Amino acid sequence: MEGMSSDDRFHDPHVTLSKIYTRTGDEGKTSLVGGQRVRKDTLRIEAYGTVDELNSAIGLAITSIPEGSPPLQLLAARLTRVQHELFNLGSLLATETADIRPGQPVITSLEIARLEQEMDEANRTLEPLRSFVLPGGCRLNAELHLCRTICRRAERRAVSLAEQETTLPEAVQYLNRLSDALFVWSRLVSRVLRQPETLWAPNQP
Repeated sequence: MEGMSSDDRFHDPHVTLSKIYTRTGDEGKTSLVGGQRVRKDTLRIEAYGTVDELNSAIGLAITSIPEGSPPLQLLAARLTRVQHELFNLGSLLATETADIRPGQPVITSLEIARLEQEMDEANRTLEPLRSFVLPGGCRLNAELHLCRTICRRAERRAVSLAEQETTLPEAVQYLNRLSDALFVWSRLVSRVLRQPETLWAPNQP
């Protein structure tokens, strides 16, 4: 949040998970950070649940990154950072705006600008696109495209939530930039791994 330093925003969460099941969700409801009980199919739960799904898909993609390539190891580090940011975003989406408190992890314009900078950096190494590309060519490319499409779904859920409830605009903005970054990174791994991109051929028989 504006005026907070990184030390204020990203404090040690002090979480202890000694028992995983609680039986409190057996009737189809769950608790938000502020304590409110809501149905598990509400837009807010759909939004941060889809962000959680995206985080898992990114974790899978990271496991496909081969060792020994400095550009891809840098990408692995960036994707791992994104996982932490998505957890922060999930915490934000799980909290009604009135309950957001000082010290709670949030997403700001700084994280959004960093994604833009990293996209620009990667794009400078890529050939300009002359057509749409199909996911695939190598497993890592396809996994990053899968992450991209899940991210787009998370963005749609966040947009729907923002239509009904007050949310911080950075949530939608971050997901929008991240989906673009995942597309650029999918192209980057194809270049580094020397895998050809498959261009879309309209009306191909």
